[in-house]
Amino acid sequence: MPALLTVNDLAVSIAGKSVCRGLNLAIERGQCWGILGRNGIGKTTLLHTLAGLRAPDAGTIYLEEQPLTRLPRRHIAQSISVLFQHSEDPFPSTVLETALIGRHPYLNAWDWESEEDHMLAQQALAAVGMDGMASRQAGTLSGGERQRLAIATLLTQDPQLLLLDEPANHLDLHHQITILDLLVRQTRERGKALLMIGHDLNLTARYCDHALMLFGEGETTQGKLPQILTEENLARLYGHPIQCFSVGGKRVFVPE
Repeated sequence: MPALLTVNDLAVSIAGKSVCRGLNLAIERGQCWGILGRNGIGKTTLLHTLAGLRAPDAGTIYLEEQPLTRLPRRHIAQSISVLFQHSEDPFPSTVLETALIGRHPYLNAWDWESEEDHMLAQQALAAVGMDGMASRQAGTLSGGERQRLAIATLLTQDPQLLLLDEPANHLDLHHQITILDLLVRQTRERGKALLMIGHDLNLTARYCDHALMLFGEGETTQGKLPQILTEENLARLYGHPIQCFSVGGKRVFVPE
């Protein structure tokens, strides 16, 4: 089976700063990738480039072996979802109405959401623990509730590839674990793929099987997590010594 997302010789920059150059990447179905790097290194810029929201400086991005630039935007919107760092509600809407936005890539002009669309949205809200909040105004939600609603909207969309910019942002410990458990379980059980930016090394170690590190000046390294998430790589990545311990059979990372 071909890779879901393939990147060939990709170069990305922003404001004259190189994010990556010569990047080759193949993301298979069932895989969960973490993107790691310092603040301002270009992680979000790269994520948006992979989603087709901005053009790379060089190289080609393929979605199921088709160049992303040649695919209809409707097809891309059905196949790829993006969780942004910040969510806004420019117009008043209920929690259910916001979740239903995930079905818009499947609607024709002037179509209304179907019963099935409503069922998918309600199931997604239940999955993130918001099934009793469907009629509440989205603008009244807390930061953590708004993040869970954004994730419910992506689940309603039901894409093949999830590109997540700090999905644990604003979530308390319980919801960090339950939401990431949900996303990773669905990714692996349904043959999807997930790529997420995060700053918590222990969440990356817990949920990802591959990692991509951005060192700056276009330098990157990537691969399976045990070979990539090492004390040496992390010290170079963050400019700070980090120790790895084994706790209950799991690796735990602690800054010195």
